[in-house]
Amino acid sequence: MKEFWKQKLTSRKFWVAVASAVFIVLSEGLGLSVDSDLYWKLVALALGYIFGEAAVDIARLRKE
Repeated sequence: MKEFWKQKLTSRKFWVAVASAVFIVLSEGLGLSVDSDLYWKLVALALGYIFGEAAVDIARLRKE
Protein backbone atom coordinates (compact mmCIF):
# COMPACT_ATOMS: atom_id res chain seq x y z
CA MET A 1 0.00 0.00 0.00
CA LYS A 2 2.88 2.33 0.79
CA GLU A 3 4.31 1.79 -2.70
CA PHE A 4 0.92 2.66 -4.24
CA TRP A 5 0.84 6.08 -2.53
CA LYS A 6 4.48 6.76 -3.34
CA GLN A 7 3.76 6.03 -7.00
CA LYS A 8 0.66 8.26 -7.02
CA LEU A 9 2.33 11.18 -5.24
CA THR A 10 5.22 11.19 -7.72
CA SER A 11 2.93 10.97 -10.74
CA ARG A 12 2.86 14.04 -12.99
CA LYS A 13 -0.62 13.07 -14.20
CA PHE A 14 -1.85 13.09 -10.61
CA TRP A 15 -0.45 16.57 -9.94
CA VAL A 16 -1.85 17.96 -13.19
CA ALA A 17 -5.25 16.57 -12.18
CA VAL A 18 -4.93 18.11 -8.69
CA ALA A 19 -3.87 21.49 -10.10
CA SER A 20 -6.76 21.40 -12.58
CA ALA A 21 -9.24 20.57 -9.84
CA VAL A 22 -7.92 23.43 -7.71
CA PHE A 23 -8.18 25.79 -10.68
CA ILE A 24 -11.78 24.70 -11.35
CA VAL A 25 -12.76 25.07 -7.69
CA LEU A 26 -11.15 28.50 -7.48
CA SER A 27 -12.74 29.76 -10.66
CA GLU A 28 -16.19 28.20 -10.18
CA GLY A 29 -16.57 27.93 -6.44
CA LEU A 30 -15.01 31.22 -5.40
CA GLY A 31 -16.28 33.16 -8.36
CA LEU A 32 -12.93 34.33 -9.68
CA SER A 33 -13.48 36.11 -12.94
CA VAL A 34 -11.46 33.89 -15.26
CA ASP A 35 -12.09 34.47 -18.94
CA SER A 36 -14.24 31.65 -20.32
CA ASP A 37 -11.93 31.11 -23.27
CA LEU A 38 -8.87 30.82 -21.00
CA TYR A 39 -10.78 28.54 -18.64
CA TRP A 40 -11.59 26.00 -21.35
CA LYS A 41 -8.12 26.21 -22.88
CA LEU A 42 -6.54 25.32 -19.55
CA VAL A 43 -8.99 22.50 -18.90
CA ALA A 44 -8.45 21.10 -22.42
CA LEU A 45 -4.67 21.38 -22.02
CA ALA A 46 -4.76 19.47 -18.73
CA LEU A 47 -7.03 16.76 -20.14
CA GLY A 48 -4.89 16.45 -23.25
CA TYR A 49 -1.76 16.03 -21.14
CA ILE A 50 -3.37 13.44 -18.86
CA PHE A 51 -4.80 11.38 -21.74
CA GLY A 52 -1.57 11.68 -23.74
CA GLU A 53 0.54 10.44 -20.84
CA ALA A 54 -1.95 7.63 -20.24
CA ALA A 55 -1.58 6.55 -23.88
CA VAL A 56 2.21 6.54 -23.49
CA ASP A 57 1.89 4.46 -20.31
CA ILE A 58 -0.37 1.95 -22.07
CA ALA A 59 2.03 1.69 -25.01
CA ARG A 60 4.92 1.13 -22.60
CA LEU A 61 3.02 -1.64 -20.79
CA ARG A 62 2.14 -3.37 -24.05
CA LYS A 63 5.80 -3.28 -25.08
CA GLU A 64 6.84 -5.05 -21.88
